[in-house]
Amino acid sequence: MNIGDPIIPFSLPGVDGNTYSPDDFSAKQVLVIIFSCNHCPYVRAWEDRMVQIQADTGDRGVQLIAINANDVSKYPADNFQNMQKRAQEKQFNFPYVFDESQEIATVYAAQRTPEVFVFDAARRLQYHGAIDDSYEDPDAVQHPYLRQALDALLNGQTPVVASTPPVGCTIKWK
Repeated sequence: MNIGDPIIPFSLPGVDGNTYSPDDFSAKQVLVIIFSCNHCPYVRAWEDRMVQIQADTGDRGVQLIAINANDVSKYPADNFQNMQKRAQEKQFNFPYVFDESQEIATVYAAQRTPEVFVFDAARRLQYHGAIDDSYEDPDAVQHPYLRQALDALLNGQTPVVASTPPVGCTIKWK
């Protein structure tokens, strides 16, 4: 996807028993899609920050959705039951959904976990890439890319940095 492209709709099952689509969050100013999974050490390093970002920005009009598209036959740690366990263990405050067919990851051209796609109120892509510049150490973050993009959009501005290379494990394709 390119900056300015419209959101690609989906409807995917969540670990909480509900099905989610972008339309469910039409009242939110910003929608953040993060391709994620259970086993990737990069995702695990950023999960607490994902939860904190949702906690800090949810009341301001931001909604995160995490999508797991990994092949669970090769990576059983990423299966739906383990997604449910992980969401509960980490107290996810955002939907965690399963793209079992990998169709959504394919149409988004997602390659990594985590990989962030930020859409504005018109549901146009405004930021794509990494959460920040230090997956290993939250205290070493110099460039909080996702937070900067969210702040800009919530203030009616265009993110200064619209794209960074996503950092993480590759999506595990079938």
